[in-house]
Amino acid sequence: MKKNIIYSALLILLLAACGGSETDGHEDEHGHEHEGEDHGEEIHFSEDQFKALDFKVDTLPKRNLGTYVEANGELEVPPQNQAEVTAVIGANVKSIKVIEGEKVKKGQVLAYLTHPDLIQLQTDYITNWNDLQFLEQEYKRQEKLYEDKITSGKDFQKLKTDYNSKIGVVNGLEAQLQLIGVNVDNLKENKISQIVAVRSPISGYVRLVEVKVGQYVNPETSMFEIINNDHVHVDLMVFESDVHKVREGQQVQFSVESLPDKLLTATIYSVGQNFENDPKAVHIHAEIDNKEGHLIPGMYVRGRIIVEDYFSYALPEEAIVREGEQYYIFKAEKEAEEWAFEPIEIAIGVKDEGWVEIKLFEPLEEGTIIAWNNAYNLMAEMKKGEAEHSH
Repeated sequence: MKKNIIYSALLILLLAACGGSETDGHEDEHGHEHEGEDHGEEIHFSEDQFKALDFKVDTLPKRNLGTYVEANGELEVPPQNQAEVTAVIGANVKSIKVIEGEKVKKGQVLAYLTHPDLIQLQTDYITNWNDLQFLEQEYKRQEKLYEDKITSGKDFQKLKTDYNSKIGVVNGLEAQLQLIGVNVDNLKENKISQIVAVRSPISGYVRLVEVKVGQYVNPETSMFEIINNDHVHVDLMVFESDVHKVREGQQVQFSVESLPDKLLTATIYSVGQNFENDPKAVHIHAEIDNKEGHLIPGMYVRGRIIVEDYFSYALPEEAIVREGEQYYIFKAEKEAEEWAFEPIEIAIGVKDEGWVEIKLFEPLEEGTIIAWNNAYNLMAEMKKGEAEHSH
């Protein structure tokens, strides 16, 4: 009998110890009571387990869950930030100084050209420039004689015509030489260059190299394509039925394949005024607000134009788990070499493309870290621990 009393006392103590991890319930901000199992127990993972399960943790973000217009398109740069570099004059490529993808500055040498015609052009300039110096002196001498009525007007007029004609020839040759980058001041000292440089007209990246060493290029031949990605923007197509909802200043949320987990934003600065025929849609141009990663013109963009704002806390669906009638997210905290996760009961609101609105019963401390995924696994691990504890 005495033994039975002792066993009964021990059983009561054990049940009390196990029951200590339960609560009688709590009330939310509206005074509604939430009853059920207490999920206040922490789950611990080592750093290796944390990495193996590919946990994503961050603060609780706010997201615009308002109404929107879906629109797809691509990244583009304005025409003034693209350049096609041609040879200007027919010549052979002597050397190429850049490769595709290389960053260049305005005026930087891209290649050198050489050809007998380049030498001949410089020779013609030197010859005509020297002739002009002689004619200028002769013109000034004859002009004075004409004013003194020593020479005839006919001879002076012919000399004046020859002089003006020579000025035109020299100016024309000088313009050609300046186009191909030859310094005419050197030519006035009889210094002829056997090569001429092809330079970049803008700063940016070399998108295409379309020539080879030794290749003959015509004046219209495209040698290089330079593009300045600093001014890359979003070009979206909005269908006719949605055009009336769109205006300048609205925010665009979009994603690109190179940053699949990143939501980028842009602001509309131009709405097209004419329809494309196939499909019937207008172009919308938007300036990117948070440029990240390697954004390249031509990248496909999947976006949406926010036409009515509604900002709220939100998390990816995999950050939320349902247990009975309750929903939970998990607070994450680094403790030495371990990660601790603690459930937080929440209510959910609207859903939007894999994101769910989060409604907190109690505000979180500033800087609180939340698990953005693996909520189902965390709850399963917690229930497993509670089952082991109950035994």
